[in-house]
Amino acid sequence: MAQDSIAELDARLLEFAQARDWEQFQSPKNLSMALAGEVGELLEHFQWLTEQQSYELTPEKHDDAALELADIFIYLIRLANRMNIDLIEVANRKCTINESRYPAEIVKGSAKRAEDYARDDIKD
Repeated sequence: MAQDSIAELDARLLEFAQARDWEQFQSPKNLSMALAGEVGELLEHFQWLTEQQSYELTPEKHDDAALELADIFIYLIRLANRMNIDLIEVANRKCTINESRYPAEIVKGSAKRAEDYARDDIKD
């Protein structure tokens, strides 16, 4: 059964947690810590690789990384659920903020952080 939306996946994850009486353990603190742990597990797949090697994972390593990304996504959705945050709404809001902080005509091709640009260059 394919899950086609974040809302459907959220409902499936909630049902999974409730069936196991796990919501009692899924506080924002615990979920954020689990999320950080899963990000660390993803990082392990790329540790010591060159930039080029990170694009050339074996099929097995690629699948392992995909499953770590799934764990990250699952914990992120559960955390947003428990905090009553609409990830799509807030991600769109953050995109708007980033578009303002990083105007393409000023930052194109640069990896600087917003605070590293002269404030005169970027109009808030």
